[in-house]
Amino acid sequence: MLKKRQNIFNYATTLFISIFFLGLEPVLAQGNAAASESIFRSDRINALVLVLIFSTAILLYTYWAKSGKPLFLRKIPGLDAVEEAVGRATEMGRPVLFVPGIAELDEIETIAGISILGRVAKITAQYETPLSVPVRYPLVLAAGQEVVEQAYIEAGKKDLYDKDTVRYVAGEQFAFTATVNGYMMRERPATNIYMGAFFAESLLLAETGNAAGSIQIAGTARPEQLPFFIAACDYTLMGEELYAASAYLSHEPVMTGGLKGQDFIKLLIGICILIGVILVTFGVGNFFVSMFQSV
Repeated sequence: MLKKRQNIFNYATTLFISIFFLGLEPVLAQGNAAASESIFRSDRINALVLVLIFSTAILLYTYWAKSGKPLFLRKIPGLDAVEEAVGRATEMGRPVLFVPGIAELDEIETIAGISILGRVAKITAQYETPLSVPVRYPLVLAAGQEVVEQAYIEAGKKDLYDKDTVRYVAGEQFAFTATVNGYMMRERPATNIYMGAFFAESLLLAETGNAAGSIQIAGTARPEQLPFFIAACDYTLMGEELYAASAYLSHEPVMTGGLKGQDFIKLLIGICILIGVILVTFGVGNFFVSMFQSV
């Protein structure tokens, strides 16, 4: 009961802060007389309403997820194949290669890749399958080591954790790519997983893994790199599927509720856009469009 009250208090505090900063205008000492008459910005009512709707949707779906209500998540074949791919590597006695992109830790795609790494590491720990995670930046190295170690602890296989599972390779883009490609050709990993931000090296990595005979699962939010992964990999996560992967794999209520809430918001925005297009087409949409104008 105490924990539930604390969660309600946190939600209420978040809503209050959002309302305060979106709806209130600071009273400045040197402001004009008209502005000082009211501290409430009526021209931002639309933003306030949208924040309330969006926050309510996310909090409601999160509450339903925590209550055990089943929430539908669309099947993502690439993520469903992760456990099967790791199982194949276990049967063949060969390692799993996981590349969390080549960007810094401040990139959202890298954070998503590290999050997926935790789930993959948990599976490899359960199957006692060797895992190799080459990284390009020191901060990604530290985060990756922490995530993998925690995954092995949760799987009850702390004694199998090797700190060199996640290792720094090179700071330069193509030096990193050459090192990873050399590892693929020498060790012949049974499964290659690429999750994160990739650039010109995407086809080099994917083609080398294909030549090594590995099952390959890739995911990135970079549209210009998706064709290369689609051509050379068995499964490809496209765009926001990468960001949804953490909730999809873990089924953690907070993440699942947030994901479903965001999906509802996207549906609502899509409906508003459609209504706006129809109204503007017939020349009667000025008021409707003005409802979404920001100041």
